[in-house]
Amino acid sequence: MADVKLLGLWYSPFSKRVEWALKIKGIEYEYIEDDLQNKSLLLLQSNPIHKKVPVLIHNGKSICESSVIVEYIDETFEGPSILPKDPYDRALARFWAKFFEDKGLAIRKSIFFKGEEQEKGKEEVYEMLKVLDNELKDNKKYFVGDKFGFVDIVANAAALWLGVLEEVSGVVLVTREKYPNFCGWRNEYCTQNKEYLPPRDELLAHYQVYIQRVVASK
Repeated sequence: MADVKLLGLWYSPFSKRVEWALKIKGIEYEYIEDDLQNKSLLLLQSNPIHKKVPVLIHNGKSICESSVIVEYIDETFEGPSILPKDPYDRALARFWAKFFEDKGLAIRKSIFFKGEEQEKGKEEVYEMLKVLDNELKDNKKYFVGDKFGFVDIVANAAALWLGVLEEVSGVVLVTREKYPNFCGWRNEYCTQNKEYLPPRDELLAHYQVYIQRVVASK
């Protein structure tokens, strides 16, 4: 049996993506919760460049960055496909996954920054939501093809974490009036995939403490 370990954080959308992929493939693995305030020696040795989770350790070899890890899991292990088989659809899936990942900084700016940087972040997030709302028209459930896959896993932060961060910060980015398709998709996503997501109330409690720390440090 393959030796598989995952270094992660329970509240991280990036860690949850990797857990999700491992569960889809039915892989047994050892989960190791790390601590950003006191990073473990194993994390520092496994990801010496970025020193971040998630890190997958497979037979003693480390793989870093959530999307890279999910692709590795898909290519390495038997089980249901995560990325599409068709080359065009695979390219499309990678495009949309990168789209989500590229918007992470704008979301952080719109929530945690103030002044001009926050406004710039908000504008970029509004543009992202406009694109997603258009992509999800006609009650579309999945980003590529007709089944759940790679992009849908990467979309977890937009589906759950974005709303949590809005609630704890008081910054409103998403409204049903402006983005009805996105809101419909988000509600169904969180209901259908509950087993792969952390409880929303626990995330709220975690980020309320985090926001208070950020405010206190400024």
